[in-house]
Amino acid sequence: MHLIAFVTCPNKKEAELIAGDLVRQKIAACVNILAGVKSVYRWKGRVESSKELLLVIKTKKSKLAKLIKKVKSLHSYDVPEIIAVAIAGGSKDYLEWINDSVR
Repeated sequence: MHLIAFVTCPNKKEAELIAGDLVRQKIAACVNILAGVKSVYRWKGRVESSKELLLVIKTKKSKLAKLIKKVKSLHSYDVPEIIAVAIAGGSKDYLEWINDSVR
């Protein structure tokens, strides 16, 4: 099963560090870094907001545990956002490329 995982980062340097490491270690086939994200969230009983970058990570379910461990080891947040959703379908060629890229 293929997944898209989402991780928010506080700055470009951290986003690029995490994205590069995930791809180099074949945990992810591709990571898009989207700037200009504003997050509104509850933290320690207060409503907060932050400018962040969003990582859109293409991988396989079999790599999710490694992805979570790697992100936690590199991320500066106490509780980084790491969520994953299944890819219901897509281009057969692209999904095969994900398979080949994360072996």
